[in-house]
Order: sequence, then C-alpha cells, then structure tokens
Amino acid sequence: MKKIIFACVHNAGRSQMAAAFFNQLSDPQCARAVSAGTAPGEFVHPIVVTAMREVGIDLSACKPQKLTDALAQDAQLLITMGCGDACPVVPGMRREDWPLRDPKHLPLEEVREIRDEIQGRVEALLERENCQATVRAPQ
Repeated sequence: MKKIIFACVHNAGRSQMAAAFFNQLSDPQCARAVSAGTAPGEFVHPIVVTAMREVGIDLSACKPQKLTDALAQDAQLLITMGCGDACPVVPGMRREDWPLRDPKHLPLEEVREIRDEIQGRVEALLERENCQATVRAPQ
C-alpha cells in the first residue's frame, strides 16, 4: 500500500483538506494519506472545518501534527501545499508542490474555492496513481 503525505507549515488547512479528500476517494487497499506540518498549529482552522463539513467531511476532531522522520519513513510521495521555502523536504522522497493559497483568515467563499481546487487535484492524483475507490452501482 502506498503512503502519501500532504504537508504544509501549520497543518491546519490545505494539507488537512487534501488528506481527508484523498482518504475518502481512494481505494484503502491501494493508498492512504496523512497530513503533517513543519510547525503545526494548535487546531484545524475553523473556516476549513466549516467548508469541509459542507461536502460531508468532518475535520473537527483532526489535530495538526509535526512531520517527523518516523512519520515520513515509509511514505512514497510528499505533496507540499504552496508554502514556498518553508515547505518540508524529505531527502530521497518523490515530491510535488501544489501552489495553493493559505485559507487562514480568508472568507468562506474563497476557502470553498481552495477546497474545490484541492479536491480536483486529489482526484487527478488518484487517477495518475491508479488508486481510485471503486464505485459500486446501486442495487
């Protein structure tokens, strides 16, 4: 099974949304995601919790966590979330950067735009990695 890490500085917005979408949309036998940050905040931004709740994902119990060597140890891909020079680097790991705005202090309408862009990027990643969940037809 593949392990994907979504990382940003505070692990309180973009990376939380990305990991939640990834784990909701992926085949759990193929890949799972975790989110982390280099300087984790105390909580997920409330505006992010609100935006994700609108699409049926509850992040209210999620807690930001630090990106450690132990967490990154068996991961195959690190996706950084537009944090520039402050983004984490894990030597030897495949890495992508998604240039996304930080949702902190933005109005809900703009957070929704970021959320929807993240969802689209996650869907494309799952297709590239061939790890989409199989959808069963209704009986």
